[in-house]
Amino acid sequence: MSDLCTKDGAHRLQNLINDYWRKKGFDVDVKLVNEGFVSTMRSARTDIRSDMVNGMPRRINQQAHA
Repeated sequence: MSDLCTKDGAHRLQNLINDYWRKKGFDVDVKLVNEGFVSTMRSARTDIRSDMVNGMPRRINQQAHA
C-alpha cells in the first residue's frame, strides 16, 4: 500500500475503514483533513478523523438492523 498521508492514500484508507465497518453493521463518519505543508515531513499531509472512540464505532447501522 502506498503512503497513507497523501490525499490519494488517505482517500483509499477512508474507503477501507468505511467499508470494513459497514460490512459489520456500523456507521462511522471518517473525514479527510488537509493539513497542508508540514516541515518535518517536507511535504503536504492529509489526516483522517473519525467519530470512533478508541477505534470502535459508536453507531449501529439502523438500516442493516431493520
